[in-house]
Amino acid sequence: MSGHSKWSTIKHKKGAADAKRGKVFTRIIKEMTVAARMGGGDVNSNPRLRAAVAEAKANNMPKDNVERAIKRGTGELEGATYEEITYEGYGPGGVALMVEAMTDNSNRTTPEIRHIFEKNGGNMGTPGSVRFQFERKGYFSVDKKAADEDKLMEIALEAGADDLRSDDSDVFEIYTSSDAFEPVRQALEKNKIATLEAKLGQIPSNFVKLDETKAKQMMRLMEALDDHDDVQNVWSNFDIPEELMETA
Repeated sequence: MSGHSKWSTIKHKKGAADAKRGKVFTRIIKEMTVAARMGGGDVNSNPRLRAAVAEAKANNMPKDNVERAIKRGTGELEGATYEEITYEGYGPGGVALMVEAMTDNSNRTTPEIRHIFEKNGGNMGTPGSVRFQFERKGYFSVDKKAADEDKLMEIALEAGADDLRSDDSDVFEIYTSSDAFEPVRQALEKNKIATLEAKLGQIPSNFVKLDETKAKQMMRLMEALDDHDDVQNVWSNFDIPEELMETA
């Protein structure tokens, strides 16, 4: 249960976009609203909502914001109705991209996302064109100061985790199947181990390396997609060079 983590690569750290607190809150609020609309406002019986609330807490979102987002989802408060859309396409050098968005107007969002692809050397594909290259998995990050590695590994494995990774960063990273996400979350909570991040994401089956010119072009495409207000997550099989990760 060791090895180099690819999560920050495929998730792209959301660079400049997530550095803006408002962007982070907007993304999480949309997720909570949709989760509550689809599965109800009770976090105990709605795993997706529970994961979104956990992420909100990890980002120090005020409790009032959380409660309002859930009530908008359940219809107790008025608000925009968001539609989930996943866009698929290719970037420079054939890099596969999946873009998860939530929008209240797909007629506006879809052409805007297509334009971003085309402007930055990519092209938007049809549904299913790249999805087969990804697998949905769960991910948790835990501050290394918050848990002993051996103890954390034991808890995660017993709950059904696939992998625990510890590299040179200051966090432990736990990977699970989509089915094991909730049991692992519960196990961490039961053992009072706080998570910095807890979510489901798209993990690629292989990675693509690019030369410097195309790599920089690919980074610009990912950053432009990240900066779009309706984009929740950008997943790719781009193996980002370390020097570009440092400047992202």
